[in-house]
Amino acid sequence: MKSNKLIHEKSPYLLQHSHNPVDWNPWNEETFALAKKENKPIFLSIGYSTCYWCHVMEREVFENEDIAKLMNEYFVNIKVDREERPDVDRVYMTALQSMTGAGGWPMSMFLTPDLKPFYGATYIPPKAKYGRSGFEDVITQIHEVWINKEKDVIESGEKIVNKLSELISSRVETTTDLSKELFENAFTAITKIYDDEYGGFGSGNKFPRPVVYNFLLDYFYHTKEFSAIDMVTFTLKKMYEGGMYDHLSGGFHRYSVDSFWRVPHFEKMLYDQAQLISTYINAYLTTKNKFFLFVAEDTAMYVLENLKHPEGGFYSAEDAESVIDINEPAVKAEGAYNLWLKDEIESILDEEDAKIFNFFFGIEIMGNTLNDPHEVFGKKNVLFVANDIYETAKKFGKTPEEVAEIIDDSRAKLLAVRSLRPKPHLDDKILTSWNGLIISALAKMYQVTRNNLFLESAFNTVDFISDKLYDKINKTLLHRYRDGEARFEGTIEDYAYFIAGLIDLYEACFDTKYLELAIELNTLTIDKFYDNDSAGFFDVTKGGSDIILKTKDTYDGAEPSGNSIQIMNLLRLGFITDNKDLIEKAGSSLKLFAYDLKRLPFSSPQMLCAMSLFLNSPKEIIFSGNLESEKLKALINSVYDTYIPNRVLLYASDALKNISKFISNIVSESKKEEVYVCEDYKCNLPVDDLDKLKSLLN
Repeated sequence: MKSNKLIHEKSPYLLQHSHNPVDWNPWNEETFALAKKENKPIFLSIGYSTCYWCHVMEREVFENEDIAKLMNEYFVNIKVDREERPDVDRVYMTALQSMTGAGGWPMSMFLTPDLKPFYGATYIPPKAKYGRSGFEDVITQIHEVWINKEKDVIESGEKIVNKLSELISSRVETTTDLSKELFENAFTAITKIYDDEYGGFGSGNKFPRPVVYNFLLDYFYHTKEFSAIDMVTFTLKKMYEGGMYDHLSGGFHRYSVDSFWRVPHFEKMLYDQAQLISTYINAYLTTKNKFFLFVAEDTAMYVLENLKHPEGGFYSAEDAESVIDINEPAVKAEGAYNLWLKDEIESILDEEDAKIFNFFFGIEIMGNTLNDPHEVFGKKNVLFVANDIYETAKKFGKTPEEVAEIIDDSRAKLLAVRSLRPKPHLDDKILTSWNGLIISALAKMYQVTRNNLFLESAFNTVDFISDKLYDKINKTLLHRYRDGEARFEGTIEDYAYFIAGLIDLYEACFDTKYLELAIELNTLTIDKFYDNDSAGFFDVTKGGSDIILKTKDTYDGAEPSGNSIQIMNLLRLGFITDNKDLIEKAGSSLKLFAYDLKRLPFSSPQMLCAMSLFLNSPKEIIFSGNLESEKLKALINSVYDTYIPNRVLLYASDALKNISKFISNIVSESKKEEVYVCEDYKCNLPVDDLDKLKSLLN
């Protein structure tokens, strides 16, 4: 089978397209030179390996010999994995959204040979349908315009880039106050679009977006506004009960295609699991409802059992679609791995157990998928909690405990059968950014469960990134590892997420080597990304010739923005090391973005959490004594069991005193098992009693 230039790449997404009849090229200087030499526009297609509509467009368009022939004649064609090159993706997504008001993947962009965008879309069908122009028509028209009006096209691309550059550079530090009003505005905006019937926000597709719940939990902590915690707990409960959650193996799917959390888009992303683990833990700490801890732990076990590299890092994602019939490996459908026919369940379970299971999970003979966007579900069923344990127990005359045992036993039997089905594609590249998120989640899991499995997994992940993705000679953090190759200079998200993970891990084990690495990387981050003129962090390093726009992203979407997390890192490390310069840089950055926070209060909830830390003096909690003593362990665990969003945890070791000089002024006798709780630059007398400590924490 003929291959194109993508055959030499490592990205699973690029390799998926390496045998297309399209002459795909990777994103590199050689390809740009080719476009200039042949004076052809560039067709840039950006997606990722577990993207459903990317698969559809490949089958319909890029595997079509006739369309491929036209593409090869008219364009220099480039494929980019958005997860491998988030910097490239961000530039052209910004352009696409400015052109069309919307975005998504696959992203289809047409560029001049100088990489300036002049036309863009997302999925384009081969022939006109869904109210969209057909791809063949689009590329023919663009080719004709390029041949006849090349100068106009180039000018159009220049204007688009210049306009975007002006918008980006026009952001300056404003006089908008960093005040509680910004939190109130965001809370009001969130309340207005909250769905009080099914949880979540808005109508139609429902996305988890953990950053919103992080803000609401922080807001509740400081205001005791109970509607904030109600929105979080109700939504997290509904998300778990719906088909969004995999009730057999654990873990959350990407989003729900309806407003009930019933039918998911079936891909599973590492970044969703990591953030939701942390969110459910914080909900547990706030409410003490063990349901939330169960979901967090179940999700963490899914990650450990399904996404872990043997040497320690974590893979990126599992696909939404999979092979329907093992005898026809080329035929795939979304949800094939996850959905069930009613008679299939009844053939696996005993008759009585099947009745109970089907009632509990809402299984119907004609199927229960209310929404079938791709018309592939038919009579199949998604597992969702249609009737809870108590309703089920009442209907079948059993105790809740008996029903729970039957459900658990039945789930195990179905999971065993499902494991024999063809598994969805695993995107096995390892990204520094997303691994930083899971390090944080695992560190927090250890804090609340005291299960060393989570701590060891976090240790191994840090070791993996440090060994394989941190170029210690050139002091550069790399973005992607796969199949023995580490590549691509890290973005602000790689540095910020990893630093946050290291700080969280230090607070879980108090080994200063993690704190020292966080400080080292933070210094590099300031040097590489910080804007000394206007504050804030650029998304990419100050070099980079293939990135035509230097952006400072603040949108906290499916993932938090690098700026939101890095500003939080500045504050945490500033308080840990008593470094006023770091705190001032954080404050200047928040002021730079304050107008955006006021104008678009729902856009950056994670940055508002950073602002909360800046405005509300953190609790600096310092432990002294023997870490192995049961007394100190009990004191530390008492802190771990308390939700305190604005806190810094320190252990007064000799190594820490070299990092945090002020510790010696506070802890005079480090051999005694005590806790110092400091706030507003003053410390309470040390305590060694659990009740006194709880009083100080609350």
